[in-house]
Amino acid sequence: MSAVIASEIVETVPSALMILDRNLNITSANRAFYQTFRTTPAETENCHIYALGNGQWDIPAVRTLLESVIPSQTSVENFEVEHDFPTIGRRTMLVNARKILRPGELDGGIVLAIEDVSDARAAQAENTRIWQLTQSIVDTIRDPLVVLEDDMTIVTASKTFLTIFGITEAETRGRRLSELGQRQWDVPALRHLMEKVLPENKPIESFEIEDNFPGLGLRVFNLNARKISQPGNRTHRMLLVFEDITDRKQRERDVAMLANQISHRIKNNLQVIVGLIGFEAKATAGPCVQGYKAMQARISAIAELYDLISHSSRGGTITADAYLREIAKTMSASLLGETSDIKIEVDAEVLDIDPDRAVPFGLLVNELTTNAIKHAFPDGAGRIVLSLKRTGDGIALVVADNGIDMQEKDAVKVLERRGFNYVSIFVRQLGGAISASMPGDTGTTVKILLPHLTTPDAPVRAAA
Repeated sequence: MSAVIASEIVETVPSALMILDRNLNITSANRAFYQTFRTTPAETENCHIYALGNGQWDIPAVRTLLESVIPSQTSVENFEVEHDFPTIGRRTMLVNARKILRPGELDGGIVLAIEDVSDARAAQAENTRIWQLTQSIVDTIRDPLVVLEDDMTIVTASKTFLTIFGITEAETRGRRLSELGQRQWDVPALRHLMEKVLPENKPIESFEIEDNFPGLGLRVFNLNARKISQPGNRTHRMLLVFEDITDRKQRERDVAMLANQISHRIKNNLQVIVGLIGFEAKATAGPCVQGYKAMQARISAIAELYDLISHSSRGGTITADAYLREIAKTMSASLLGETSDIKIEVDAEVLDIDPDRAVPFGLLVNELTTNAIKHAFPDGAGRIVLSLKRTGDGIALVVADNGIDMQEKDAVKVLERRGFNYVSIFVRQLGGAISASMPGDTGTTVKILLPHLTTPDAPVRAAA
C-alpha cells in the first residue's frame, strides 16, 4: 500500500523526476519527466543517464553533480544546468538530488527532481536588460530624478541627483525620499500628492519646494511625478523629476519687484496730477467744477490700481474686491466729502483681474458710480452698492442705487445723459455686454456681464 501511495505522489509532483541506481542507470521516471523531455519509458528505463536519448544528459555540470557532489553529500538543492537539449532546445534546469539509502546499505540510488526555469531566467535577463537601459536613460537626463517603489523607497537615483545633492547611491537606495538630507522633502502636501500617484494614477505637475539644501543654499525646485509600469508586470513604480527653477524664480521676483516700484511711481505721479486738478477746480467757475471732479475721480481710479499693483505679491494681478473698495473710498473722498449722506458700499467676491483689464474695469465702475452720485439723489442722501459675482461663463458687475425712480421709457435717455457713451466704450474694451438697465422699486440697477478676467492658476507651492 505504501509503495502505491509513493508511486501516486511521484506521478502527482509537477517537477520531472527520475531515479538512478548506484551505477547511474535510470530505474524509473514520472509522467512530468516524459512530457518535459519528450521521451518514453521504453527509451528511458534501464538506460544509463549519460546514454539517454542521444547523450543529452552527458553534460559536464551533470557529471560534476553525480560523480563529485553526490558522493560527498546526501542532498543537493537548486543545482543549475543550462544546456541545448535536442528535443526541446536550450533550456535552464534546476536539479535537486538526494541519495536513496535502504537500511544497511552504504551506497544506494539517487532521485533527481528537475525543474525547467528557462522562462523565469529569460524574464530575469529581460528585466535586467530593461533595467540597465532604464538606468542609462536616467543617467542621461540632465534634470535630477529618482525612481520610487510603491512604499516611497528609492529604487535608483540619477547621477545628476546624486551629484547635485552630494549623496552616494548607497545612501539613497532603499531609503524614503523624506529621509534624505535634512528632510527637505518631508512636506505633508507633497507626501499627500505622491500617495495618489500610484493608486489613483494622478500625476504631479510643477509642485514647488523652496528650502536651504546642504551644499546648495536656498534653492527652488519644481517636482513632477508619473507612474511607470512594465507590461505584464504588476509592480508599479514612480518617476520623480526635480527641476531647479531657482534662477527663473529669482528673475520673476526681480521683474515683479521692478514692476511694483514702477507702479508705485506711476501712482505717485497720478496723485500729483489729481492734486493739481483739485487746485485748478478751486479757482474755476462753478459750472466747470463738476467736470474737474469727474476727471479727478477717473484719474484717482487709475492711481488706486497702480497702488494695489505696487503692494501686490501676485505677480501684478490684483483682486477685484480690494480694487472696488479703494475706488469707493476715493470717490467718497473726492466727490462726496465727509458730510455727505450718500454712502458707497461694496459687495464683491474675491476675483483676480489682470492689470491691463483693470484700467477699463475701474473706469467703468467709476463712470457708473459717478452717474449715480450726480443724478440719483437730488435730496443728497442715499446708497450705492457695487457688486461683483461669478455667474455662468463669466462675472456680473452690478451698480445699484436706491435713488429716484426712472420711468422705463426714459431709462435709456437718462443713462445716455449720464455719460453712458463712456460706459459703452469700457464695456467693449472688456469684451462684455450690458445685460440690464432697469428701474427698480426705488432707484436704478445697471448690470453688465463680463468674461472671466482671472489669470491662470499658479503652481502648487510648498512652504519652506
